[in-house]
Amino acid sequence: MSTSASQTILIVGGGLAGLTAASLLHRAGVDFKLLEARDRLGGRILSVDATGEPSGDGFDLGASWFWPDMQPALSDFVHRLGPPYFEQNSDGDVIFQRMSREAPQRYRGMRQESQSMRLVGGTSAIITALADSLPAQSIQLSARVTHVSLEGQEVAVRYVDASGTSHKHRASHVLFALPPRLLESKVLCSPALDFATSERWRRTPTWMAPHAKFFALYDRPFWRDAGLSGTAQSMVGPLVEIHDATTASGRAALFGFIGIPADGRAAAGRDAIVSATVQQLAHLFGPEAATPRATLFKDWSDDPMTATADDRQAGGHISPDSRSWVNGKWRDYISLAGSETSLSEPGYLAGAVEAATRTANEIISRLGGSERHAFAPSSEVSRA
Repeated sequence: MSTSASQTILIVGGGLAGLTAASLLHRAGVDFKLLEARDRLGGRILSVDATGEPSGDGFDLGASWFWPDMQPALSDFVHRLGPPYFEQNSDGDVIFQRMSREAPQRYRGMRQESQSMRLVGGTSAIITALADSLPAQSIQLSARVTHVSLEGQEVAVRYVDASGTSHKHRASHVLFALPPRLLESKVLCSPALDFATSERWRRTPTWMAPHAKFFALYDRPFWRDAGLSGTAQSMVGPLVEIHDATTASGRAALFGFIGIPADGRAAAGRDAIVSATVQQLAHLFGPEAATPRATLFKDWSDDPMTATADDRQAGGHISPDSRSWVNGKWRDYISLAGSETSLSEPGYLAGAVEAATRTANEIISRLGGSERHAFAPSSEVSRA
């Protein structure tokens, strides 16, 4: 099946970057079509309930925080979209676990210089707000792009839908709102990318891809009764960094990042990791932590829509890079706008908004749009 829409901009990826770009194009009157490989929007933003299903009052298995003091443009972006936010709980003492044969140590907590914020309902609230502002017929889920090719002055994009049926869509330009490494691994370009571009994409770490998060859900935040903030650091593991994940609506939880590398997690297995993690929480926070009413475990390295084989080893955080992400014959036909391509905050929510805003505005300008639309001006997004 083939469709032709020579003046349509095709967006590949329905996470924060893709939806931000779509919103800007839509406001500028530019026709677009968004293809998302998953059966949901959000990408690495995923807020779920106790059963692991997406929820409007959920726990964030992916991106959780932003920092208004350090990210004023993102703060403005959230204000314009409308979802309220609240402070990450940091009231109370913190726990430090140095060695397994030593008792955990308790220290007086210190308020963060720049307070972390969380969105009411979970980070998916911004995804819902963006999606609700777009025409539903312009978004297609379960559409996995496999090939792009130049055909005259158009880009032909091949994708497979949920039933396995192949489709071809033509567009004047394709905006890839994906991590470069994932794009290089999953999508075949014809003509082929030059070697330097392909290697740069492949070597760019994908934020969140090597990591795993664990949540233990409880009937109440009992650690607060003991004067604890829920924050802990451990050199023992399996959790190395732990925080209070209680929602704005009062659903109590602790969450942490698992310090075991991806290959070690695969070898140990989910059940063993969950069991060891609950035991660790009981050791740190007392016997009440040993009986969560539910647990959640998300290993992003096992998510084929996020990670590739190269992501199984943590490669550090991405540094901003002003070089063009697309060269040669493809320069005028495709753009990259995933968070990793941000000029200021690659790998963060703010980076996704900056990259998408900048790239969408470039496309609007090329199409002759006179108004520069902005959610997050790139000059204003920076980390201290």
